[in-house]
Amino acid sequence: MATKIRLARHGRKGRPFYHVVIADSRAPRDGKFIEKIGTYDPNTDPATIDLKGDRALYWLQVGAQPTDTAKRILSYKGVLLKKHLLEGVKKGAFDEAAAEAKFEAWMKEKEAKVQAKISKLAQEGNSAAKSRLEAEAKVRADKEAEIAKKRAEAEAAKQAEEAEAAAEEAPAETEAETETAPVAEAEAETPAVEETPAAE
Repeated sequence: MATKIRLARHGRKGRPFYHVVIADSRAPRDGKFIEKIGTYDPNTDPATIDLKGDRALYWLQVGAQPTDTAKRILSYKGVLLKKHLLEGVKKGAFDEAAAEAKFEAWMKEKEAKVQAKISKLAQEGNSAAKSRLEAEAKVRADKEAEIAKKRAEAEAAKQAEEAEAAAEEAPAETEAETETAPVAEAEAETPAVEETPAAE
């Protein structure tokens, strides 16, 4: 029986989620499998991979062939490197302690790279959020300035209308005052004229 290490698709439409499985090469993609050895979630950044490394290594050693994507996943998690190092131990290139030391050094370096990527993505997200907030604040300030300008223009127009109305009312009052002023002067003059003959 030709066994393969491959992905079985799960998850809803547009949000795939995969199980890493050992299956017969003749079985359907999402059908019967021999063993589930991990999961792969490509929706996160970086992708989330949960893998049973010892079981994957066992199946590789007994001849299971990984698909292209499964091979990349195994390489990412260091399973292929461990298999390579164990083959070097079998051939006598170095001892098991040296192989384990090399694998540990590689894992530390890989973990450092992953953490650096996560922190970089977090910083980019923070800077993007900050720039978005600054852009929103600028748009809000522009809108407030425009509203203040419109209010000032409306206030100026209102004051101009009030000034025109006051100017129209003022001439009417001055005309009424000029009409009443001669009458008052005439009334003031007539008693004085009448008083002078009486005094004589």
